[in-house]
Amino acid sequence: MFVQVRKFGQEIANTPLEFFGSVKQNLAKMLEQGRNAFIVHGNADPDALASAYALCQTFSGRIIAPGGIDRMSKVVAEALGIEFEETLDRDNFDRLVILDTSGPEQLGELRCLGDDEDAIVIDHHGRNQNWKSRQYYCDEKKSSCCEIAYELVKLAGRPLPRNAALALLVGILTDSGHFRYGNRETLLTFSEIMSEHDIGMREPIELIEGEMDLSEKISQLKGAQRLKYTRVEQFIIVTSFGSAYEASVSKSLIQMGADIAFVGSQRGDEFRISARASTQMIEMGMHLGKLLEGIGKETSNGGGGHPAAAGLSGKGDVRQMLDLCVAKSRKAIKSLLPPRH
Repeated sequence: MFVQVRKFGQEIANTPLEFFGSVKQNLAKMLEQGRNAFIVHGNADPDALASAYALCQTFSGRIIAPGGIDRMSKVVAEALGIEFEETLDRDNFDRLVILDTSGPEQLGELRCLGDDEDAIVIDHHGRNQNWKSRQYYCDEKKSSCCEIAYELVKLAGRPLPRNAALALLVGILTDSGHFRYGNRETLLTFSEIMSEHDIGMREPIELIEGEMDLSEKISQLKGAQRLKYTRVEQFIIVTSFGSAYEASVSKSLIQMGADIAFVGSQRGDEFRISARASTQMIEMGMHLGKLLEGIGKETSNGGGGHPAAAGLSGKGDVRQMLDLCVAKSRKAIKSLLPPRH
């Protein structure tokens, strides 16, 4: 196994597993000293929230969620009693730890932390050069940030409260697409957490599959009503525009039959786009995270994520950005198709 790590400003690619293990041990020791601000991306999903919660329950600190958390995270937070703050008072903390955030742009008002060399970044998305941190830990082999958080908890040798363990299971389930995008290690970690805390599948699934509220249902219906689509051979690319629940709407469009879905929203001069891809697209080699990262660099915005789920945000006109996403994805699909004879 090889990983990508930046340590003390040095780029280290194809790093042996033994070195990676020592980095994790050093991180665990650092987190044990002083008070940590565990910072997650805006509109934080369950993977981000659960990662921060598990580390907060193991090491001293607070959860900071600039821009708040998404609907499913709110359900998890209410059920498990997870507390968080939306503003950061740096004087209250000895250390800033940024979790599950593919780029500084996802931090909203705290995006300036991308230039903070002393902040610790822990992530599982594609390596992002916009982070200036001297201690940047990125393991793309993990399907969720929760798996990394669990490793750090184990290295600390401290007991994990049952509620934190349940939150980790929810984070792993959601970010791996119910294991569709996971691997052997994902299943082993999930099974280990279940066994150690006597948690069955029913508990995390019930948290995930809670009743959808009315506003999200309406957003999904409006998203379908406003969709536009284009074909590339037998594949369908869909775009839609709304004001909320971009991730939920993009997922629903994939379930309706789209192969790639881009859903955007506009707030003043800032936009946000959520993207999803079908399993067939991923098996062909599509990587939405790299696609949107490239668009982000090209347009001086921030993009990135996983092969099947990614995001793009920044300043600009969302409709123009959606058109650019379609053009780039059309080109990417054509490059993945076998040559015609």
